[in-house]
Amino acid sequence: MSETVIPYVVKPHPVTGLPNGKFGIWLFLASEVMLFGALFSSYVLIRTGAPQWPPEGGLSSEILNVPLGTFNTAVLITSSITMVLAWASCKMGSLSRFKMWMGGTVFLALVFLVVKYFEYSDKFLAVYFLLTGLHGLHIVGGIVVNTFLLTAGSKMWQTDPEHFTNRVENAGLYWHFVDLVWIFLFPSLYLL
Repeated sequence: MSETVIPYVVKPHPVTGLPNGKFGIWLFLASEVMLFGALFSSYVLIRTGAPQWPPEGGLSSEILNVPLGTFNTAVLITSSITMVLAWASCKMGSLSRFKMWMGGTVFLALVFLVVKYFEYSDKFLAVYFLLTGLHGLHIVGGIVVNTFLLTAGSKMWQTDPEHFTNRVENAGLYWHFVDLVWIFLFPSLYLL
């Protein structure tokens, strides 16, 4: 039985100049930009077309908890830093440091979701729930992937550390996208 080898998982593809995994994640992120772009556009149209915003009266900052939103913003920005440090640890050949920083990333993602739970408990705002709920699902997806890389997926480090490092980098690209979406969501929903 012969083993099938997938080409260009580490080396760049001659056409794209990127390893296949990185090219794939960029295509996926492009589709995510379109999804969130459509939702942001819909939000802007709803908001500009409303005779008064928010519909219940008052400012968004009076309805939404700005300090909790600000705290969550700091949590996600910090998680981006820990994600970069996890990838850098792989590049420097330290699996133990990778696990420490990736564990921090997963922990911070869970903190974000717990804070969101408390924020959701007393609100009923459809646009807010749609945008932040979809973002929350993306956080959950990132937790699943990052937890896999932290646990069972890290076994690849022993056999193919460069390929493993590429996987961590691709997960990092996704994670930074999720953080960037929040950077747009926070001021749009909480401050304007």
